[in-house]
Amino acid sequence: MYADAETIRRILRDTGETWAVVGLSNNRSRAAYGVAEVLQRFGKRVVPVHPKAERVHGEDGYSSLADIPFPVDVVDVFVNSELAGGVADDAVAAGAKAVWFQLGVVDAEAYDRTRAAGLDMVMDRCPAIEIPALSR
Repeated sequence: MYADAETIRRILRDTGETWAVVGLSNNRSRAAYGVAEVLQRFGKRVVPVHPKAERVHGEDGYSSLADIPFPVDVVDVFVNSELAGGVADDAVAAGAKAVWFQLGVVDAEAYDRTRAAGLDMVMDRCPAIEIPALSR
């Protein structure tokens, strides 16, 4: 199990005000676009991270986590599992407090490294599913 209820609650309620969403672009058909909308609806600041560095949902985009000039609380990862571990390592280097791997994104070694670095981590879950349940 890579996500306990307490960790999910802590990230969504206490930790995560600024979310860097890796893989977020203006492509409305991608899951990242809709999830970012939900996060914003629940009061989160969403920062797009994508090679195109597009402005999405009213926020400037950045091509990498290292390019973001302000602190990020949570790094939400929408890349495939083969690339996700590198993003988790970048999140640790950037000083994030938590990493969230989306549904279908699984890397047990990255999970262990991220937790060992002191960050909260959720894997193979979706905040757009979890956050409305907490608000009930």
